[in-house]
Amino acid sequence: MNTPVYIYDSVRTPRGKGKSDGSLHIVRPVTLASFALKSLTDRQSIPLERIEDVIFGCVTQIGEQGGCIAKAATLYAGLPYSVAAQTLNRFCGSGLEAIGHAAAKIGSGMNDLIIAGGVESMSRVPMGDDGGPMMSDPDVSSSIGFIPQGISADLIATLRGYGRRDLDQWAVRSHQRASHAQEQNYFRKSLIPVKDKLGQSYLSYDEMVRSSTTMESLAKLTPSFSLLGEKYGFDKVAIKKYPELEKIFHLHHAGNSSSMVDGAAAIYIGSEKIQKELNITPRARIRSYAITGSEPTIMLTGLIPATQMALKKADLTIDDVDLFEINEAFASVVLNTMDQLKIPEEKVNVNGGAIALGHPLGATGAMLVSSLIDELERIDKRIGLVTLCIGGGMGIAMVIERGS
Repeated sequence: MNTPVYIYDSVRTPRGKGKSDGSLHIVRPVTLASFALKSLTDRQSIPLERIEDVIFGCVTQIGEQGGCIAKAATLYAGLPYSVAAQTLNRFCGSGLEAIGHAAAKIGSGMNDLIIAGGVESMSRVPMGDDGGPMMSDPDVSSSIGFIPQGISADLIATLRGYGRRDLDQWAVRSHQRASHAQEQNYFRKSLIPVKDKLGQSYLSYDEMVRSSTTMESLAKLTPSFSLLGEKYGFDKVAIKKYPELEKIFHLHHAGNSSSMVDGAAAIYIGSEKIQKELNITPRARIRSYAITGSEPTIMLTGLIPATQMALKKADLTIDDVDLFEINEAFASVVLNTMDQLKIPEEKVNVNGGAIALGHPLGATGAMLVSSLIDELERIDKRIGLVTLCIGGGMGIAMVIERGS
């Protein structure tokens, strides 16, 4: 970006198990979102009246997450009436899109200070409750070659020759690294325990991390998408698009796919002007941002061209990047991205990913940016890149530079 756009601070909630027995199930999504907003604004001495907009990603915008939850959370958090708000949906890329949207408004001179982030309560508002023509309209789904994302992940694994062992090894790595990060308290800078009005904690850590995960424990899990693919005809749809395949090998299961979780994140995005006026120190600069569409049947490969576009916009190469956060929607997505772009494994998801930590849809992109900045600071590195695959065939990526 030619005009500097800065990140001044970031917070995120823990990720709670996205089921009725999860620790954050009792917390309404508007409360999660407002808690992130209030925690962020309480940490800084920035006058609240200088905030111009709140932009939050949220994927399943229905029921408790409907009706522009960003504005409801802004008011519920006690921000001034003058603060506008909007909720956006770019599926799994929504949290990062919110940051990109804020950066574009600031970079163009339209705004000087925005809070961007996201929220998703997958325990209270289950994924898919909002329906939509890609999934529910047979004419649309058949004409575009729609298949469920898990089968797309299996399709990638089949095309690229990844076996069950490859996928499970990555899942074990994710849990091991996330467990280590928890033990060493690497998430402490941005992680804010969710508390009730009396100060009692609902959850203070990412609930889905399992240090006990092994190849042996994962081997007991059965594939999640074979029935969908074989009985409901989605394998035939995939093979029609990729006739070089005789069959789809169903290899993804609950243990090597992202966990469903609840969570929220909020990030201060601002201009150079506001930095000078308020004398605040940026933690990072947004160097570039890219979004792209991709083939909708395989669906989960769009993060590859998006990453290439973001790097080109920032005048950087893969070798210039110190850390990558590649959203672990499914293990094959990460393996394929690393292989296609020749990204060294030691630079990727160094503190675990969504397989261990969870993927709170509309909040994930913002959480990854927050974690990336924390880790760049911790290990004294400079350049990071966040990228996510997106349903329907899209990809999103952002390059972050630590400091000002």
